[in-house]
Amino acid sequence: MGKWVYILLLLLICLLSCRKEKIIQTSGTATIDNTTSLGSTYYVYGFLFAQAKLVSTLDKPRPDITVDSEGTNLFLQTGNLHDSFHNVGEYSDAATATTAFDTLTAKGISVWTGLASPLIEDQLWIYRSGSDCYAKIRIISIKSEVRNNHPYAECKFEWAYQPDGSLNFPGK
Repeated sequence: MGKWVYILLLLLICLLSCRKEKIIQTSGTATIDNTTSLGSTYYVYGFLFAQAKLVSTLDKPRPDITVDSEGTNLFLQTGNLHDSFHNVGEYSDAATATTAFDTLTAKGISVWTGLASPLIEDQLWIYRSGSDCYAKIRIISIKSEVRNNHPYAECKFEWAYQPDGSLNFPGK
């Protein structure tokens, strides 16, 4: 009987010690588009920085950003009812934009806009969430065309999220 108690105790210790906390990533690349799908209602997928993944506009929590087009320009939008975007700058090539993105560690911002518009490649934006957490975004590529008689928008971006509410982004 005592032998089984020790075996069960050892097994319990092994199981508890193998449990690892899930770490949410705070940077990466993502691609979003404005393709609509039909569930109980129409929805699109956007990006949720706090969970580092694509989520539907029907999900809770909803995405931080989605992309769309009015037919000419692409733009990032949010549903948090704040002016949430700040244009840091536009750069002549990917290497210059990447360097600027990597070295952007803090930014004092007083002017925010409701949309990140118009989007162009090699552009940097700061995003402010409804809970005052921040992300920096580097536009890698965009695609704008007509699909099924509707403007199609696609945006690939690099991002770094600062969940502590500061504007201090870790440098590389």
